[in-house]
Amino acid sequence: MENALWIELKDVIGALKDICTVIAEHEGNIGHIEQIGKKETVHLYLEIEGVADFDRLVVDLKKLDVVVSVTTVPTFTQVYGKRVIVIGGGAQVAEVAKGAISEADRHNIRGEKISVDTIPLVGEKEIADAVRAVARLPRAKILILAGSLMGGEIAEAVKEIQKEGIKVISLKMAGSVPEVADLVVSDPIQAGVMAVMAIADTAKFDIEKQKGKRY
Repeated sequence: MENALWIELKDVIGALKDICTVIAEHEGNIGHIEQIGKKETVHLYLEIEGVADFDRLVVDLKKLDVVVSVTTVPTFTQVYGKRVIVIGGGAQVAEVAKGAISEADRHNIRGEKISVDTIPLVGEKEIADAVRAVARLPRAKILILAGSLMGGEIAEAVKEIQKEGIKVISLKMAGSVPEVADLVVSDPIQAGVMAVMAIADTAKFDIEKQKGKRY
């Protein structure tokens, strides 16, 4: 079972090493880590699995001189769940998000956890960089590319993240991106709806069976 900790610690050399040493002593494995800095202290968010006695781990962490406080918190998966990422032009992104958010709401009411992240961008390099970064985002499951023209380096970036298991839906647009996307959808609202359905456990929509199709 995966658990999460929110740790405030002194901003000193070796603090992270001390934290990791205690976790290793409890045979824990850090699945995800984020650091947020402040003036004299930093906060660590850690998702940890494999610990037999999590309460004991918390007690041992609190004994460290570098630790200010330790709080057990829900994991990001428990709070925010799977992520839909929408990248592209502002107007199209807004319409796609409208469909994705409406559909996510329908599934979340039934116990799912699906969140929607958006960023309006212009420029081939800027969009390609953002596409590649999706593979590094925690819990990202599917990307929707919303624009009027996308190709070149963006298409190459799409192929790279598909190899990492990220599904890609493209709006019907000019350029080579629709040729490499898993699914092409003309209507932006419908694209958002279908993206959520593709990753929802409470939906019966298999994007693999739709691969290469256009709607």
